Amino acid sequence: MRTPLPKTSEPAARAFAEAGIRSLEDLTNWNERMLLSLHGVGPTSVRILRAALAETDSTFA
Repeated sequence: MRTPLPKTSEPAARAFAEAGIRSLEDLTNWNERMLLSLHGVGPTSVRILRAALAETDSTFA
C-alpha cells in the first residue's frame, strides 16, 4: 500500500508531482539535497516530509 504525501505548499506539491513523487515510498529514492533542488521545494517542505517518513520508520536515500 502506498502512503500519501503529507500536506505541503502548492508549489512543492506541484514539484513532487512533476518529479514523479506521489507517495512516501517514492521519497526513499531521493535525498534532501535532490528534493531541495526542485523548484518550489524549500526547507519547510523537507522538514514535513522528514517527519512523515520518520512516522513510517523510513528515511530519505
